[in-house]
Formats: sequence, structure tokens, C-alpha cells
Amino acid sequence: MNLEYNIRYAAKNTYENEASKALWQFLIIPENNETQQLISDEFTNSLKIQVEESINGYNFRTYKIRPKERFDEVEFQADFKLIKRVENIFERVSLEYSKDEYKILRSLEFRVTNDVFLRSTALTKLPHQVEFQFDENISLFENLQNLNSWIKNEFTFKTNVTDIDTDLNHILEIKQGVCQDFTHLFIAIAKEFGIPARYVSGYLHQGNGYFGDSQMHAWVECCLPSSGWIGFDPTNNLLAAENHIKVAHGKDYTDCPPLKGVVFSSGKNETEYTVQVSAQQQQ
Repeated sequence: MNLEYNIRYAAKNTYENEASKALWQFLIIPENNETQQLISDEFTNSLKIQVEESINGYNFRTYKIRPKERFDEVEFQADFKLIKRVENIFERVSLEYSKDEYKILRSLEFRVTNDVFLRSTALTKLPHQVEFQFDENISLFENLQNLNSWIKNEFTFKTNVTDIDTDLNHILEIKQGVCQDFTHLFIAIAKEFGIPARYVSGYLHQGNGYFGDSQMHAWVECCLPSSGWIGFDPTNNLLAAENHIKVAHGKDYTDCPPLKGVVFSSGKNETEYTVQVSAQQQQ
């Protein structure tokens, strides 16, 4: 069975004083991969500026906009249509305990191959040992499922208590946060045990009551020796599957923010975002 998704991303920026120039980069285009096929994408802006496209350092498509005239307000809108294949992840993961899996995990070849996603970053550095411990008598996949559950049970989803620069010391202290915080924590604990882990940015179909940001959602992908990259959503204690539409990945949030840029303006500015995700079974 396949699902047909329609996604609308909208943003509005308002400036107290006119901006003289700007440069924005949007990393919001759904990826084409084994489980999702992008059918169409359209990006427009109220300034009628030509949209440029480029590829970022991790080989994901981006939109770029460079206004050349002064402005005090700008709106952006992106519309995507894609097909998402529904898959049973349990059919491609190893559920059985295997000494060989742990042996490969700690091999030099595996660590060198996945070096980028084993490195600690400022946002994925554990300040001290946490309560969660890996059990080497069960499979790596089961350990990661347990980690998913532990974060969901120990931490509370709450907006406006953290920001994009909040480190894990603060998250562990207040035990609250949003999807990007829980994703950083999961990545840090997985890496501490030697499991390659990367930050994923994308869209979440929230029709089933899942928690997620109003703009973009975040989850984790871990590389298991016998199964490859598997997605875990600690915010909702889910495996990333048909409800998760991937846009990009990186070491942490700083590698894949949905929007970054520079605006030359003085005074206050306001930004509003909305994302609408709708799905239906493909006919």
C-alpha cells in the first residue's frame, strides 16, 4: 500500500524597518529515496524573485532567494506532492541477539566508514552519564527501541522552554523540550555507545495525534551493522515510517535547519510559519 502526501509550507517575515537586501536558503524539499518519491515541488514568493536551486554539503536540494529591492514584508509558499511506500520495518531489522553484530559495531572498518556520524558536536555532547544503559545481552535494535521508550517516558514535550542552541545539560536538568532536543539526546546516547547516529529533518503527519513542531519535525537515524540506517522518533516513541517524510540529515540541527539566511535591516522582525500535511491512500 502507498500513501499520497500533499504538503504546504508557508512562511511570512515582517520587518519594522525596510530591509535593503537579503539571502535565504530553504532546506524543505522532501528527499527522493527508497520509500518516498517526490512527484512535484513548487516554490513561490511574494516579491516575485527568481528562485535558485543548489545542493548542500550532504547532497540535499535547497531553494535560494536573493532580493535586490527594498522590502518590509515577504511571504513564501512551497507545495509538494509525493508518494510514500508503507513498509514493515521489522522485516529488515535483526531482532535476534548476535555477538557478531557487536563485533562489527566495534570494528575499525565500521567506525571509519561511519566516522562523520560518530563525532560528538556541541549539541550532541553528553555532560555526564545518564540513567539509560545499553544491555549487551540483547540486540542493538532492541536497545534502541528501549532508548526511544526511555526518552518518551522520562521527558515531557513542551514548547517555548528551549531554543535551537539549548545544550543537553539543560535538557537533562528540566526534562522538557521539543523534537529537536529529544533527537539530540538520542543521538548523544547512541554515539556514546558507538552507534552511528544522525539528525533527520522532515515532516510528520500529525493526524494520529503525534507530537511535533508546527514547522518541521526531527527524528534520528541509526546505522546498524545488519540492517543499515533505521529511523527512530523519540518524541513519539515510534519507528520512523509512513508518517515521517524525510527532507535531510546531518550531524545535528545546525546541518539541516529548514531556513537560514542574512537580512540587512534594523529594528524588530517577526516570522510566522505553518505546515500542512495531508495524506490519502493512493488509488
